[in-house]
Amino acid sequence: LGEIVGPDNIRRDIVLKGSGPTPYSRRGDGKSELGPVLREYIVSEAMAAYGVPTTRALAALTTGENVVRGETLPGGVLVRVAKSHVRVGTFQHFYADRDIDGLKTLTDYIIARHFPHIKNNKNPPLELLNAVIADQANLMAMWMGLGFIHGVMNTDNMQIAGETLDYGPCAFMDDFHPQKVFSSIDHHGRYAWGQQPHMAVWNLTQLAQSLSPLLGTDESEAALLAQKALAGFNPLFNRHFNQLFAVKMGLSVEQDRFGEFITSTFKIMAEQEIDFTLFFRKLTQVASNEETDGFTNLFQDVSIGEAWLKQWQQNVKLSDAKISSMKKTNPIYIPRNHRIEQVIQAGRRGDFAPFERLIEILKTPYKAQKGHEEMENPPNPDEIITQTFCGT
Repeated sequence: LGEIVGPDNIRRDIVLKGSGPTPYSRRGDGKSELGPVLREYIVSEAMAAYGVPTTRALAALTTGENVVRGETLPGGVLVRVAKSHVRVGTFQHFYADRDIDGLKTLTDYIIARHFPHIKNNKNPPLELLNAVIADQANLMAMWMGLGFIHGVMNTDNMQIAGETLDYGPCAFMDDFHPQKVFSSIDHHGRYAWGQQPHMAVWNLTQLAQSLSPLLGTDESEAALLAQKALAGFNPLFNRHFNQLFAVKMGLSVEQDRFGEFITSTFKIMAEQEIDFTLFFRKLTQVASNEETDGFTNLFQDVSIGEAWLKQWQQNVKLSDAKISSMKKTNPIYIPRNHRIEQVIQAGRRGDFAPFERLIEILKTPYKAQKGHEEMENPPNPDEIITQTFCGT
C-alpha cells in the first residue's frame, strides 16, 4: 500500500497479504483463507513480544468471500507491517537476468534505507553481505532458543533487513527433537529445527553469488571476498546460540565443557520426548526454589531427570541476576499448534473470542497470568498437530 515513517523514525512498508493476484502468484488466485491470516497474526505478534526481529500484523480482515482450498473456506487478508519486503530472492532476480545496473540500483537502495552506516565504507556491497550474515546468525539463534521452526526457509522468505518474514507452515515444538518438522511440503527435513542455521548459510550463499558482480574487480576476487564473509556465519551463530542457552539454563558459557553439557542435554530431551518450552519453564522454577517435582516429572524416566538435575546443580552458580535473566528468556506461554488450530476453527465459525484471548495472553509471555494456567500445557494426544501448511 505504501510506506510510512513511524514516531521512532523507522520507515516501514504496509502490505496486504492474500488480497489477490500479483506478478508472483504463480498462476494461483493470490488469496488466503482466514486460517493462515490468523496464524501469522498470532505468531508474528508473539515473536515481537519475545523480542525477536519480525514483521508485524497490523490487522486481520475477513473478506466476506469464500476461497477453495480442497474445501470451501472463508477468505481473509493480513495487513502486514515490515521494515522491508526485499528478500534474498529479490537480488537473485536481478542476478539471474544479468541486470547488473538493476542489481546496483537495488543494492544502493537497500544500503541507503537499511544500512546507511556502511554507505561510505570502502566496499559497501561486501559490508551489506556481512551485515545480513550477522543479522541472520543472531536471528537463527533466537528462533532456535524458542523451539521455533520456520518451515519454509527459501530465499524468498529471508528478508534483507533481518526480520522474520512469512509465517506459513511455521510451528513451535512441543516435545523436543532436533530433526522436528511440521511443514507439509518438507518431506526430507530440509527445514527442521536443527537444520535452520545450515539453510541460512545456503540462502546467504545465494545472496553472495547474486552480489558477486559488485563485490570485486573480477570473479576470483569476488569469490574470495564472498567465501571469507560466509565463513563468518558459523562463529557468529555459535556465539549467539551458546550465550542464549547459557542464559536459558542459568549457566556461564565460559564454564568447562559447557558445549558438551548442552549437547548431552539435547540428547536426553529428545530421548525422553520432553516438552521444549516446559523444560526451560520448569527449570526456571527450580532455579527460583519454587519446585523440583514439576521438572523431573517431565521425564519419562524420573530417575534420568533427577540425575540430570543433579549434574546441572553441580555446574550452575546461580545469582539473582541469572535467575532474573532466565525468567526474561524462558517464556511461559507460546502459541502452541493446537491452540492456534482451536483459534482457526473458531474463527472460521465467526467466533473470535479465542483469538482475542490468545493474543492478550501472548502480549506478556514471560509473566504468569492467573486464570490462564492451562495455556501452559502441551496438547492432549487427540490435540497434537503434526503438520502445518502454507497460507496463500
